[in-house]
Amino acid sequence: MAGKAAPKKKGKEKVSIDLATIGGLFLAVGGILGGLILEGGNIKDVAQITAAMIVLGGTLGAVLVTTPVSVLLKAAKQLPLVFINKAQSAETAIEEIVELATKARKSGIVSLEQDLEALPDPFLKKALSLAVDGMELKELRKMMELEIALEEQRTEEQAKVYEAAGGYSPTIGIIGAVLGLIQVMKHLENIEEVGKGIAVAFVATVYGVGLANIFFLPSGNKLKARARRTILMRELVLEGVSAIVEGLNPKLIRSKLEAYAREESSSKQAKAPKPAKQKQGAAAPEAAPAKN
Repeated sequence: MAGKAAPKKKGKEKVSIDLATIGGLFLAVGGILGGLILEGGNIKDVAQITAAMIVLGGTLGAVLVTTPVSVLLKAAKQLPLVFINKAQSAETAIEEIVELATKARKSGIVSLEQDLEALPDPFLKKALSLAVDGMELKELRKMMELEIALEEQRTEEQAKVYEAAGGYSPTIGIIGAVLGLIQVMKHLENIEEVGKGIAVAFVATVYGVGLANIFFLPSGNKLKARARRTILMRELVLEGVSAIVEGLNPKLIRSKLEAYAREESSSKQAKAPKPAKQKQGAAAPEAAPAKN
């Protein structure tokens, strides 16, 4: 049975750097700083440690008040997912499930027990384990759907941490600007220093608004997108395992799960109508003489 190692390798998640996130951050920051320089400004004009301390410290404090520490720590652990794409393709998961279904159809679903330990996806492993143990399909679906719902709720809570930070940071930036203006008002006798002080005071606002709209809010949305992708894969796996339990034909299972791979196979599907168009074009010349 060592020959069944192929589906085990296919199930491994592919880890890649999310170039969209990194490129987006560089483009946003570069565009802002580039505009500043073109307007005759200097990067030193917005390099204020005190402003960064006020915005970051105030935002973190507000998030701590809003969010339980356990959720905050989990959200911090999810931050790498903003920069790293760690996912298994739907087509790969379908291939793995079809191979498991083929084996179950030939040797019985109990024969899949020896493959459980090598399955890298814990969700697939748990669902298949319950199926091998003889749990009724209705109860199996109910249990795994509950796990999907709880996973969706957890990821939603973690994404909301970044959304909350994106809501607080602009306001904290305004507080920083007001604090800076208070210090400026103490030295009204020196007009030149007042002008410089006002400019520095508004740096906190720039930090607050910039962090919210360039990092915090986009990060929350990216984590939500990752979560939706994960939930979609969980649903695919559950449908696949359910089909295996029902004893469906592997070809039918593949057809049933193809809907989950439409996005990834869109380029392949786009090529499908082309032969049909060629046939129609070939039929047109035959139709023309008929009209004459």
